[in-house]
Amino acid sequence: MTEVADDYGRQPPRRRVPGPARPARPGAGRPQRPGPGARPARRPAPARPAASGRPLRLGSPRPRLRMVGLALTLVMSAFVVRLLQVQAVDASTYAAKAEQNRYVVHTLAAERGGITDRTGVALATSVDAYDITADPTMFTRKQLKIDDGPEQAAALLAPILGQDQADLVAKLRPKDGNLRYVRLALSRTPQVWTQIKDLKLALATKSETDKSTVNVLAGVFADPSSKRVYPNGDLAAGILGWVNAEGVGGGGIEQQLNKTLAGKDGKIRYAQSGGRQVPTAGSTETPAVPGSDVELTIDRDIQWAAQNAIAEQVKKSKADRGYVIVQDTRTGEILAMANSPGFDPGDLAHADPTALGNAALQDAYEPGSTAKVMSMAAVLEENAATPLTHVVVPNRLHRGDRLFQDDVDHATWYLTLNGVLAKSSNIGTILATGQLGKTQSEANRVLYSYLRKFGIGSYTGLDFPGETRGILAAPDKWSTSQQYTIPFGQGVSINAMQAASVYSTIANGGVRVEPTLVRGTKGPDGRFTPAPTPKKTRVVSAKTAKTLAQMLESVVDDEEGTGAKARIPGYRVAGKTGTANRVDPATGKYHGYTSSFAGFAPADQPRVTVYCAIQNATSGSYFGGQICGPVYKQVMEFALKTLQVPPTGAKPANLPVAYQP
Repeated sequence: MTEVADDYGRQPPRRRVPGPARPARPGAGRPQRPGPGARPARRPAPARPAASGRPLRLGSPRPRLRMVGLALTLVMSAFVVRLLQVQAVDASTYAAKAEQNRYVVHTLAAERGGITDRTGVALATSVDAYDITADPTMFTRKQLKIDDGPEQAAALLAPILGQDQADLVAKLRPKDGNLRYVRLALSRTPQVWTQIKDLKLALATKSETDKSTVNVLAGVFADPSSKRVYPNGDLAAGILGWVNAEGVGGGGIEQQLNKTLAGKDGKIRYAQSGGRQVPTAGSTETPAVPGSDVELTIDRDIQWAAQNAIAEQVKKSKADRGYVIVQDTRTGEILAMANSPGFDPGDLAHADPTALGNAALQDAYEPGSTAKVMSMAAVLEENAATPLTHVVVPNRLHRGDRLFQDDVDHATWYLTLNGVLAKSSNIGTILATGQLGKTQSEANRVLYSYLRKFGIGSYTGLDFPGETRGILAAPDKWSTSQQYTIPFGQGVSINAMQAASVYSTIANGGVRVEPTLVRGTKGPDGRFTPAPTPKKTRVVSAKTAKTLAQMLESVVDDEEGTGAKARIPGYRVAGKTGTANRVDPATGKYHGYTSSFAGFAPADQPRVTVYCAIQNATSGSYFGGQICGPVYKQVMEFALKTLQVPPTGAKPANLPVAYQP
């Protein structure tokens, strides 16, 4: 029988095969005592479990250790590679993303400068306001754990902001999922933001105790800004203009001097978490620089008087529109520039689009007989005639391809040159200007040169947005009829400011001073910077200007003059009426009339020029002396009293109007 060693190399005990029983030896069963030469007794072997089947073998642990070590090495290698990528290779990219998500930048709107009249009365100012903004990424399901976050937020905000709920939803759920800044509303009052802020806080507080409540307004914020207000409503709106929704001047002085008024916006950068600023993370700020204040030349009270007078007459005459300009004859400063109809720059939503702007500077029209003063200035300056020169004025005059007549049908008039102006004779003016040259072409060139000197066909110098320079063709371009109509104000177009400037030039002794609307600016440091000195140009001699002033008095004072309604008791008044065929801007054809009156006072020591024009009067008279003469009188009286200009007390020249043949 083969013996098999166990796992420890020991031989198993021999198994005895039972056989026939042997007789017991004597002494068997009794303990043996050791004696000399006796072997020691064998110790009994420990009991072993009986083996059942094949014995269990244990595997070697080394392969397992190798596999575990390899797996740990691969995992650690992956971590090391990723760590190197984040901290070394793509460090700047991830840092930028972290900065983008953590830090936000908001614009600090600069305070817009105010606009005042010449006495410091506020005409346009700014008050505190807020732009309501939002972070669209804070309205997603990932952030709010709901699908209709934008809808819930819009439902709460719409009645507060006065906006359509669907529009707000579109802004809070933009197509660009990465967009983090949208404006929900601009220039809202502090009360509006307070209402939103209180509601936002209430939702945040409730969400802390009630897990079913979601603060859907957590992503709504406010940027401090300002709102433009006009304390006097529509007063001087044509001059001031307005500020659009983006805070940029959209017309008038607001647009022309937008850079000066707007200042320079600043920026603030701070860390945020959950839509709230983290105060311990610090912030950086670039302060905003406030805009400068602008002081205008206009006088609020005179502006009010002019605006009230023209509005009443336009309404009474059922006219399309009208304008009045008041100018200081010595300085060129505009004391008033009124339009009717007007608009409220603080409420553009209800404004008539056709009334926006400044029609006194933007409308181009044929002036009519108020332009005759320039023709007379040329005749006097060129010594072609004197105020007493006799002029025979027939009932009709054939020139070129036309038969000319005066506004009224009359027998032959025997007038002085002064009488031609006083009675506003078209025929007499044609005859007088024909003496400016040996030929009609030469006379045209001389007249053209004087019209240009008076500023016709050129911008006034105001640099006002939308201003027209009118239309004055070169003399070699004058048609056959224009050669004879331009002397009495047809075939040439101007704006109201140009017309007023002509009379201020005569009143100022023949020197044209460019009109001005701005006296100066006051910076954030309080320092006042006066506007540049306006340009001055000698147009006619002082002698010619004085003679023209005396002739213009005859228009108002003489019984045969056309401007009797412009008389002001106690004052010497110089003026001229105008009634011109009007080109309808909609059709380009003649339709209706332009009625006007221009003049200055006191005639012998001029201080104030007033010009009035009304377009397309359809009720009552359309003659300039009848509907603009009263406006001139009303505004001039008010201006003289406001400026405390006393009557001179001198008697007028009373130049003769007619002569006996």
